[in-house]
Formats: sequence, structure tokens, C-alpha cells
Amino acid sequence: MHLKIFRKESLSNYLGADQHFVKSLSAFDLMTMGVGMVIGTGIFILPGTVAANDAGPGVILSFLFAAIVCGLAAMCYAEFASALPVAGSAYSYGNIIYGEFIGWILGWALVLEYMLAVASVSTGWAAYFNSLLASFGIHIPKAISGPFDPAHGTYFNLVAVLILLVVSWILSHGMQSSKRINNAMVVLKIVIILLFIGVGLFFIKPANYRPFMPYHLSGVMRGATTVFFAFLGFDAVSSSAAEVKNVKRNMPIGIIGTLLIAAVLYMGVSAVLVGMVHYTKLDVANPVSYALQVVNQGWLADTLAIGALIGMFTMMISTIFASSRLVYSLGRDGLLPKRLSKLNEAKGETPENALGFVTIIICIMGGFVSLDELTSLVNIGTLLAFTLVSFGIIPLRHRSDIENRGGFQVPLYPVLPIISGVACVWMILQLGKTTFIGAGIWFIIGIIIYFSYGYRHSTIATKD
Repeated sequence: MHLKIFRKESLSNYLGADQHFVKSLSAFDLMTMGVGMVIGTGIFILPGTVAANDAGPGVILSFLFAAIVCGLAAMCYAEFASALPVAGSAYSYGNIIYGEFIGWILGWALVLEYMLAVASVSTGWAAYFNSLLASFGIHIPKAISGPFDPAHGTYFNLVAVLILLVVSWILSHGMQSSKRINNAMVVLKIVIILLFIGVGLFFIKPANYRPFMPYHLSGVMRGATTVFFAFLGFDAVSSSAAEVKNVKRNMPIGIIGTLLIAAVLYMGVSAVLVGMVHYTKLDVANPVSYALQVVNQGWLADTLAIGALIGMFTMMISTIFASSRLVYSLGRDGLLPKRLSKLNEAKGETPENALGFVTIIICIMGGFVSLDELTSLVNIGTLLAFTLVSFGIIPLRHRSDIENRGGFQVPLYPVLPIISGVACVWMILQLGKTTFIGAGIWFIIGIIIYFSYGYRHSTIATKD
């Protein structure tokens, strides 16, 4: 058994299984999906809090360094997506390169990442929406405004569940309609961010940039480790590879373009924010809104609240999409029940069973569970995928059965993939003890499921 758990799936089998997907996504669609995932409410909060506590005005460099590290992993993802244009992202890559058991561990880690991320964002969306309603004198009953916590009078987060159901309903109608909605909302979100940058430029005081690195380079690097996690999520773009037109061209543009756009927006907001208000005053709950109030531009603060809602909404679209494709892939390979890989031809070959399964789980999590202590687990799942994808470029290049002629390849091979992998390992080591304990419990559950179900039902096992 110890050797059979490393049995590898072939690329040709995956391409055959995924051929029924409609190839409708362009490079622009992929970038809006990625930006929708990466740019959330964090862009209105992180630049201020990190400037105040870690980096000062040097927070601009913190975002730059974090983007460079993430960019290395993005290039590795781009090469994999170009060479292996299949659904499932890092899970499928792991199954082909490392073998079934490592692939399952990666897939199980990504299940945790995606579902926790979208459930926690749904509760954040609900909090923003409830406060918006309250400003108009409309109040949601306390009993249905939070997770199950009878001691504090809450039993169910109705708004969080409703917004998840709306997103799932949009995605159930196929990529043609959902991508149009996502694209429009991402463009609107970027316009709102650019509006803040444009207005804020008129209120910059050069004196606020001095000293530029009050906490020295060590503070800038400490800030980089904090803001690094703002860029996580672009890996979800690669989950759509089976649905991309001209995948060798469009997928690398989508993945790397996402990182470039996100880096420019994060750095732009940071530069304007610390220029408007001295960094020592930015350790507040919503530093961007605070800065606008300081310069008497409160009208734009209200607009940013709408931008935050849009940002969280597009993040949920991208994440639920990626989750459904991941669960589809696990069902396709027999590691979860096969019916999860069923496609609905009438709705543009949408994996409706996988989408329904994902929706039920995240609605339970978003509606009933307090996620505050669990969201750090999102980071370890993503970083594990980044690490194995980065190091995986080396065995990928040595596979004679996998061609990537005309596709993207990571430059300076093998130096950059190794640097990327080492950087991701270092980031994992920065996580707290409770994160490792929670991840350990999750992986133990995953190993039990693999050996009790997946090992015997996998499509590779049925061929042995």
C-alpha cells in the first residue's frame, strides 16, 4: 500500500474527463476573477494598520516585497496551468506530479482554504450590510444576526446565508452570466479604489512621509509578512484552466496580471493613505475612512463602504467558483463520491452537484459557526499549495510525457522555483502554534477519509 498511495494520474485522462467543460474564459475574465479574489476589504484596512504598527510609510515597500514573493509562486502556477490545463488547480497538479496521496493532501488543504475563506467573508459582508441598513433605521433582529451563540442572544446569521445563496445561484447559471456580473462588479470596485487614490492625491502632505522607515528595514519586512496574506487567493484562478480559451496564452496572463494589478492598487492606496495622514494616527478600525474624515471628504467614505461590499461579493464569487471546481475534481477522481463530478449540460456544463455540496457546507459555516479563531487556517492551506507547486516545477520539467511547447515557463530555472518554495516554507514557519494545531486536526481527518474511502474508490485504483 505504501507505494500505491503515490500512484500518479495521467494528464491525458484528466484532459479527457474535463473536455466537456465549455471553454469561454478570456485573459480579462481570469484577471477580474483573480482581482475579485485578491482585492477585498483588506485594501481599506491593511495599509493603515501595518503602517502604524510595523512599517510606517515604508508600508509601500512592504506590499512591494510581498508582491515579489507571491509573484514567484504565481509564475510557478502559470507554468503548471499552461502545461496541465485541467480543473482542480494545485490538487490536480499534485496528483500528476507527486502522486495521489500528496494530491489528496493538497486538495484537502484547499477545501479548507476556500470554504473557510468564503464563509468568513460572508459574515463580514453581513456585518457591513447590517450596519448600512442601520444607517437607514432598519435593524435585523439580534437572534438572526450572528453565529450560534445563545449566551449572547444570536442563533443564526441570516444575511450571511442569503448572500451565499445569491452567489451560488448566480454561479449555477453557468460561466457566461456569472462572469459578466463578476467582471462588471470588479471594474466598479477598481473605479472606487482609483477614486480614493485620485481624490487623496490632493491632500497629501510630503512631511507625512518622514521618516520613511521609522521602524527600519526590519519593520518593513515584518510588515511584508503581514500583508503577504493579502495576495493569497490568486491560486483560485488556475482552478478554471479547463474552461479557458487559448489556455497557454490566457492563463499566464490571468495569473500574473492579477498579481500586478493587485500590487499596483495596494501600493497606490498605501502611498496616498500615509501621505494624507501621519502613520502614527492610522491604527484604527477603518483607516481609509478615517483619513477621508480628517480631510473632510466623508462623502467618499460612504462610497468606500459600498466598494467594500462589492469587494467581498466578488471574492465570494471567485472562491465559490474555485471550490466547486475543486470538489468536482475530487469527485472526478473518485476520492469523493463520483456524483460530485456530474456536469449539467443545460447550464453550460456547470458542476451543479459540486456547487450544491459547497453551498450547503459554507452556508452552515457562515450561518452558525464563529469563524474568528479559524480564519488563520486559510493561510496554511494556501502556503502548503504554494510550496509544493513551486518545488513541483522541477519534476514537471523532467516529465517527458508532459509537453509545454509554446506555453509559459518560469525564468531562471531552477533558481526561481527553489527560491519561491523556500520563501513559502519560511512564511509557513511564521504562523502561530494554534494554526498548526488546527491544521493538524484537519489533516488527520483528511487522512482518515482518504484511507477509509478515497484509496479504494479512486479511479486509479479501479484500473489496477
